[in-house]
Amino acid sequence: MNRIFTLAIVILISISTCFADVKLPKLISDGVVLQRDTKIPVWGWASPGEKVTISFQGKKYSTKASAEGTWTLTLPKMKAGGPFTMTITGNNTLEVKDILIGDVWLCTGQSNMVHELDIHDVTYADEIKNANNPKIRHFKIPTRTSISGPQDDLEGGEWLKAVGEEIRPFSAVAYFFAKKIYEKYRIPIGLINASVGGTPIEAWTPKEGFKNFPDILKIIEENKDTAFVNSQMGNGASNNRTPSKPTDKGLIGELPWYDVNFTPKNWRTINIPGYWEDQGIKDLNGVVWYRREIELPKSMEGKEARVFLGRIVDADELYINGVKVGEKTYQYPQRRYKVPADLLKAGKNTFVVRVTNNSGKGGFVPDKPYYIFTDKDTVDLKGYWEYKVGDVFPPMDFSAFRRNNTDTPRPRRINPQNEPSSLYNAMIAPYKQFPMKGILWYQGESNTGQSKVYESYMYSLINGWREVFNRPDIPVIYAQLPNFMDVSYVPSESNWAELRFSQLKALSIPNTAMTVNIDLGEWNDIHPDNKKDVGERMALAGLKLAYGVELVYSGPIVKDSQVDDNKVIISFNHIGSGLTSYDGEALSEFAMAGEDKKFVWANAKIKGDKVVVWSDAITEPKYVRYAWADNPDNPNLYNIEGLPASPFEIEIK
Repeated sequence: MNRIFTLAIVILISISTCFADVKLPKLISDGVVLQRDTKIPVWGWASPGEKVTISFQGKKYSTKASAEGTWTLTLPKMKAGGPFTMTITGNNTLEVKDILIGDVWLCTGQSNMVHELDIHDVTYADEIKNANNPKIRHFKIPTRTSISGPQDDLEGGEWLKAVGEEIRPFSAVAYFFAKKIYEKYRIPIGLINASVGGTPIEAWTPKEGFKNFPDILKIIEENKDTAFVNSQMGNGASNNRTPSKPTDKGLIGELPWYDVNFTPKNWRTINIPGYWEDQGIKDLNGVVWYRREIELPKSMEGKEARVFLGRIVDADELYINGVKVGEKTYQYPQRRYKVPADLLKAGKNTFVVRVTNNSGKGGFVPDKPYYIFTDKDTVDLKGYWEYKVGDVFPPMDFSAFRRNNTDTPRPRRINPQNEPSSLYNAMIAPYKQFPMKGILWYQGESNTGQSKVYESYMYSLINGWREVFNRPDIPVIYAQLPNFMDVSYVPSESNWAELRFSQLKALSIPNTAMTVNIDLGEWNDIHPDNKKDVGERMALAGLKLAYGVELVYSGPIVKDSQVDDNKVIISFNHIGSGLTSYDGEALSEFAMAGEDKKFVWANAKIKGDKVVVWSDAITEPKYVRYAWADNPDNPNLYNIEGLPASPFEIEIK
């Protein structure tokens, strides 16, 4: 009994000691940028009733922790400056060093906001090499989800400076935005990067934004029930399945096919780059092995090198001389692998790529770089390789996804990363009281299947943010999706165009701006390399929206139209110094339809500050579209300032 009593006392003392320490949120840490010209809350945790004092810039501020062990102190408005040190004292003492006062921007969305300068270090090699701006800082929020509700704190992260190699993890879009703002005002810029690839807009929207979506509110409430969530995540699948035996012939033989001692027999020839369905392999989902002897010069022997393998659909593993040097598990990342020293040799080197594809065309995406290089030498990897099929996957069985009974709804499959509010709860809610200058948003690719409802989702997102931040007018700048996928040379329907149109219509939300990027994409890459122009166009909008600078910050945005006989006369906002064709050619990518909405290409010309559109095939025009495609061929309507017009559809009233 005495031992139990003593143990209980030790535990109580340990718990008491743990809760006695003053604690700050992860975001308020060394290197933090605090928002200028506004009152600044500083908050944290301590033992109930504990006195907490902050010393900052020669002044002291005190409070007591609440009965729940939370505390908040509000610092007065401050001008830009620093670095400063903040001391927080309770039963213990904390110091936050190297604090700057400046402008803070929340940068959020999916993969094109995630993409780091490091991923684009060939395009932006000079930017990285010459980076030397300690007043631009970046805090990457660790990827976390919470479907049970908003969280109190983050699980990690640190403030990094735009200096030397430290800049590599910066969001490329956010960095170029910050750099342009900084070059004008020379004040510190803090970038809070809360972004996760492949995520939908609903996951970033706070519950407060879904007031007009009762079905989504129902899901949010269901997700608070742990037992329900666990049952749905299992969804009838056994957790005790015996792992299936490997069936890839390239891995189960006497020697794996990547082994340097393996001798290939009866392998066929195939070209890299290219998809195997276009080169004699019919409708194959499975594993295909590629192999080639690459001749390397003596000067590359023993050197560190890098291999660029463009993009591969879907997953790949690269082996050089029997050693795995890199792999990716899905199709979108660029394949850029480091080759360790002492692996390469003069003469023949064995290169083997194991490619796995689950649906659609598999193989190597054309029009991408394929080579190996050191600081002095480059060897091309394009051309003919040998290949052999290692595994063939059976056709997918979709019957499990169908309802067995028309009266019984299909169970909901829960992926925490995609659930409503899950990313907001874990990655934004913990610092909702942290003052910010504005918000950058780059997302939409994951919602192209819901393109018509996306406008409403944008209202939910922005209004929800403004409510939880208690900033009804906080500036929100968002990127319209760029061009992507195959070019269509006939007028056609497009989910990507529909989503861009939803983004355009969301401009009716006050104090928002949209950047047009229809000229910045790549047909074969959902993550285009040009992040600088995206960031700088967002900076133009930021200068106008958040800083009040009078400038042309947008390309032409459709305003209204009128009919003159069979011609439609369209007027625009944001024409700047005037409308122009950027290449000097006739305006292109205009289409027209009558009541039947069957579109045909139309003629278009600039007349003053308007565009006149007509087609001899349409005598009673009802609809006009511009740049309405996944990847329009040559949308050339710009303003003289060099900013492209947004794609649009108008209905003639």
